[in-house]
Amino acid sequence: MNIQPSTSKTILLTGGLGFIGSHTAVELIAKGYEVVIADNLSNTRIEVLDAIHRVSGVKPAYENVDLSDKATTKVLCAKYNFDGCIHFAAYKAVGESVESPLKYYDNNLSSLVYLLQNFTEQGKSNFIFSSSCTVYGQADEMPITESAPIKPAESPYGNTKQIGEEIILDTVKSTQNFRAIALRYFNPIGAHESAELGELPLGVPMNLVPFITQTAIGIREELKVFGNDYNTPDGTAIRDYIHVVDLAKAHVVALTRLLEKKNQSNYEVFNLGTGKGSSVLEAINAFEKVSGEKLAWKFAPRRDGDVVQAYADTTKANHDLGWKTELTIEDAMRDAWKWERKLAGKGL
Repeated sequence: MNIQPSTSKTILLTGGLGFIGSHTAVELIAKGYEVVIADNLSNTRIEVLDAIHRVSGVKPAYENVDLSDKATTKVLCAKYNFDGCIHFAAYKAVGESVESPLKYYDNNLSSLVYLLQNFTEQGKSNFIFSSSCTVYGQADEMPITESAPIKPAESPYGNTKQIGEEIILDTVKSTQNFRAIALRYFNPIGAHESAELGELPLGVPMNLVPFITQTAIGIREELKVFGNDYNTPDGTAIRDYIHVVDLAKAHVVALTRLLEKKNQSNYEVFNLGTGKGSSVLEAINAFEKVSGEKLAWKFAPRRDGDVVQAYADTTKANHDLGWKTELTIEDAMRDAWKWERKLAGKGL
């Protein structure tokens, strides 16, 4: 792999051994950034660090820290001279957040506050926040633009993203020269084409695609499709499924925008998606098409916290960031299936 000369910029990647974080680490390294990963392994495995090394040729610095602990976060931020931060570390399952709201508020918000405290106290800036299209709730119009109203969250998880954005905006307003971007992404799926990196849920998957691949490989007996009575063409919920590699590249573009001070304001928001909505049944069909497997599935009642449909208007990200997706849902399903089969070969 041809690595560009080092930018001499050191980036804190929280949750960097997670699904999106690990792919972003690879893309940052490819652009010459020095990466420091902070992850407490609450929803991933340490083996991901070696996988990043195999893909990128570089083994990032790693710190096993719980960012919801104020003292530990302070020690981390004092140890390195960070030029920026991409903050992924958070609990992310909609259903679990409905069942355990205080767990989500404690972890997702305290970690953000402690990071911002340390960055602002040290005069640091360039903060990328992993936000979500859940901040829009059930939007009135499709596709969803960044100016769509922020509605009452459908889940505590979604609410932590809304509150997180408010915390960052207030920090930007009160702190001179603090620059931040919130990336509201839709539904990340897929895996690295090498099959070295992918979604690695501990326990029962909370997201559709790993449940699809685990069902196809025989780990799960059948897939439940939650809801068949939505006001959509086939009755199932519609989402904007974006390949995780496309998403990872967007984070690097956004970070570079801040470091080069090309931002139009000190707080910016961008939707990250493909701009195309696919129903759950269309996603299943895409998987069956590329894998050649017939999936066992059945309808089940709707889940609390799920919206009917959500897909992005990507005009702003395409124009202002100069970023757009390059990979399709079929690409993502192919890569996710390749990843699942590799896991099975390892007995994971």
